[in-house]
Amino acid sequence: VPVDGSHWLSMREVLDTLQQKGHEVVVVAPEVSLHIKPSKNFVMKMYPVPYTQEDMEKDFKVFFQVSFEEGSFFERYLKVYRGMKRITDLEFSSCEQLLQNKDLIRYLEE
Repeated sequence: VPVDGSHWLSMREVLDTLQQKGHEVVVVAPEVSLHIKPSKNFVMKMYPVPYTQEDMEKDFKVFFQVSFEEGSFFERYLKVYRGMKRITDLEFSSCEQLLQNKDLIRYLEE
């Protein structure tokens, strides 16, 4: 499950604590992310996704901009809905790519 953003920032503390207690931590993440970066505290396994860092940042930026625009309730609702749809499509695509990555799945199974 993609956990970039605030979810990742919260999870990061848990992972650091687990590592300090002697656990081996493996983080699986798409090659394109906002906050998930390699660390000495865990093993990082990345997988390719069909979008770029620029695509993702642009979609998030547009979403946040339209969230605060003026207009009727219906206009704002549609803009926010479309923005959420684009972000959800990216996350769905990321999950698909992970599940289709046979080498990474095999590594995790082992």
